[in-house]
Amino acid sequence: MHEKERHRIILSAVQEKPVATVQELVELTSSSEATIRRDIAALHVQKRLRRVRGGAEAITPPQFVGLAGRPFSVNETMHAAQKRAIARAAVALCADGEPIIINGGTTTFQMVHFLTNRRMPIFTNSFPIAEHLLKHSKNTVMLSGGTIYREQNIILSPFENDVTRNFYARRMFMGAQGLGPLGLMEGDPLLIQAEQKLIDQADELIVLADSSKFRQRSSLILCGLSRIATVITDEDIEDREAKMLETAGINLIVVDAVQSKPEESSLPA
Repeated sequence: MHEKERHRIILSAVQEKPVATVQELVELTSSSEATIRRDIAALHVQKRLRRVRGGAEAITPPQFVGLAGRPFSVNETMHAAQKRAIARAAVALCADGEPIIINGGTTTFQMVHFLTNRRMPIFTNSFPIAEHLLKHSKNTVMLSGGTIYREQNIILSPFENDVTRNFYARRMFMGAQGLGPLGLMEGDPLLIQAEQKLIDQADELIVLADSSKFRQRSSLILCGLSRIATVITDEDIEDREAKMLETAGINLIVVDAVQSKPEESSLPA
């Protein structure tokens, strides 16, 4: 990752929480600890953040604490071709009239381009997914209630009595921060709480994860592998990772990002 991109992620992270630790920034940028410490030192000298023991904090502390993780705008530019090909394969699993849930994320967002000519009830906690579908499709769209987290473009509620419990879906499509032997991983407790509620409302869980997600880890487990029905990923998945999914009884769909056709806007049912 380029230095300017790392600096943008670091500055965004310190604006989202009181203190961003070195380890958190290592995970966010996929960089070494030494690189992150140099970045923090450079930004400290530039007076763009304040270096503290074990991490960094904003010059002006945030008034509203956001979610852990990279901003939507940063994630959107990473592995773009793979995400689009994965999203196309995900929409191919959908049938018109069948209710689905689409969790917020940059890979799941790519599904909107292939849902243009579909007709189905769609529940989402993603503001950009809902907005795009309302403008460019005739799908019925339902949004969850709660607070909009601007950096991740997601709507979350800590309350049990929200609209989530009133929607049933045949399938739920979601991404994750990481995917490993213990299951799906995320980096924020509020995300875990909200996404577990969504998972409970669907018969099948379909995970959209480019191959880099198999090499990322977090301290929080969203759900075990036994809850996942299908994983859609790209051709760079390693044999041991494919074997892990096979052993867990998960259906694996591997897409070829090189053969992706960006001009396509819909798929047959």
